[in-house]
Amino acid sequence: MDTQQRTFLPVIIAVKYAMIYKRLVRPLLFRAEPEASHERVLVLLERAQRSPFLKNMVGSWCTYHDPRLRVEYFGLSFLNPIGLAAGFDKDARVIQILPKLGFGFIEIGTVTARAQSGNPKPRIFRLPQDRALINRLGFNNSGAEAVAERLEQLGKPPVPLGVNIGKSRDVGIDEAVSDYLYSFEKLFRFADYFVVNVSSPNTPGLRQLQDRERLEELLSALAKANEKHGRDLEINQRPILVKIAPDLSWEQLDDILSVAESTRVAGIVATNTTIGRERLVSPGSVVREAGGLSGAPLAKRSNEIITYISQHTEGKLPIIGVGGVFNAEDVFDKLKAGASLVQTYTGFIYEGPSMVKQINRDLMKKLERTGAKNLSEFMEAKEL
Repeated sequence: MDTQQRTFLPVIIAVKYAMIYKRLVRPLLFRAEPEASHERVLVLLERAQRSPFLKNMVGSWCTYHDPRLRVEYFGLSFLNPIGLAAGFDKDARVIQILPKLGFGFIEIGTVTARAQSGNPKPRIFRLPQDRALINRLGFNNSGAEAVAERLEQLGKPPVPLGVNIGKSRDVGIDEAVSDYLYSFEKLFRFADYFVVNVSSPNTPGLRQLQDRERLEELLSALAKANEKHGRDLEINQRPILVKIAPDLSWEQLDDILSVAESTRVAGIVATNTTIGRERLVSPGSVVREAGGLSGAPLAKRSNEIITYISQHTEGKLPIIGVGGVFNAEDVFDKLKAGASLVQTYTGFIYEGPSMVKQINRDLMKKLERTGAKNLSEFMEAKEL
C-alpha cells in the first residue's frame, strides 16, 4: 500500500456508514464556509479518483447493484433511477468516481459558453433546521471549451452523463441562442443527454427564456443543431431536456409543455431551485439571503409540478424529479407523482456518501414486497 492509499484509507472508512458521516464528518464540514467545504470534498474526490485502489474501495462500500433496478428512458439505460443533479460537479472534475458513490447517472454543469467566476462570495448558505441550502453562485464554471478538454482527458464515465448548459452572464437575452449553441457544439461528443437550464434565479434575465416565444426559438435551434451534429459526426442525436423553475404558474407551465411537444424535447427536469421562502424555520437573517432555495422545503412544490406534467402529457414525457430527495420515501413520492428518474444534490450533502446505496436497497425491499419483477413493472403497476 503506497503513501496516498494510506492517507485516504481512514477517510474512506470514516464515511462508510451514514451515522459516522452525520456524527463526525458532516459536523466538521459544516464548521467551514459551505463553498470552502465543497471544494475540499472535490479535491479529496479528485485525488481518490486517480487511484484505482481507492476508486474500487469507494465502490465496494457505496454502491448497490441489482439488475432489477435498471430502467430505460429517451434511449439511455440507467443502472438505477437515482442521479446526481447539476451543481455538485460543475466542471466535470470527478465524473469517474461519482458513479462509485452509487449513482445511476450524473449531470455536470451548469456550463456556459464563456468561463465566468459567478456572483460575489459568500454565495452559499446552509439552513440545517430546514435541511436546505440557499445558493446564488451564478453559473461559476470554467467554460465549455475547458470542460470539453477535461471530458476528453478523463474519458466517458460508466453511467450516462448529462451536460447542463446555461446562458453566459454577459450575453444579452437576444444573443442567448448562439451562446447556448456554442456550448452544445463544444460538448456534443461527450454528453449522453443535455439539459437546457432556463430556470436558475441567479443569472439576470435567464428565466425570461421560459417565455413561450423565446423558449421555442432556443429549443428549435438546438434541435436543428442536434440533427446536424449527429449527421456530421455520424453518431446518435442527444436527448435534450429542459430544466424548469418551481415558481411557474400553471399557464406558464402549459406553454412550456406545448413548446416541448412542438420541438420534440426528450424530457423535463422538474425542478430548479425556488425563490420562495414559505414555511422556513431557520433564522430570518439566513432566510433573507438572495438566491435559490433547495432541499426539503422544495419537495412539495416539485412533486406538484411533476404530477401536473405527468397528467397533462399522459405520462408520455419522461420527467427527472428534483427537489427534496433525502431517502427512499422521497424517491417513492416522486415516482408516484410521475417521475421517471430522480436527482439529488442538497440531500446528498446532508445525508452523505452512503445515501444512494441505502435508497437503492430500500427500493429493492419494496420490489420484493410487491412481487414486481423489476422497477419498470413496479412503476407501471402503480404499486408504490
